[in-house]
Amino acid sequence: MKWTDSREIAIELTERHPDVDPLRVNFVDLRNWVMALPGFDDDPKRSGEKILEAIQSAWIDEAD
Repeated sequence: MKWTDSREIAIELTERHPDVDPLRVNFVDLRNWVMALPGFDDDPKRSGEKILEAIQSAWIDEAD
């Protein structure tokens, strides 16, 4: 998984953090949780606000 795999990341986050409201997650925690996902293999330096916003948005969609 790479930073650009926002939908796949969102599905994993939904499964691993079912009781978390994605609207309330700060980007520091989100970034750490993404990097901790099994199968995630991308450079931590490649994450930015735009990528984290896309992941958060996909996670919100998945949670609904």
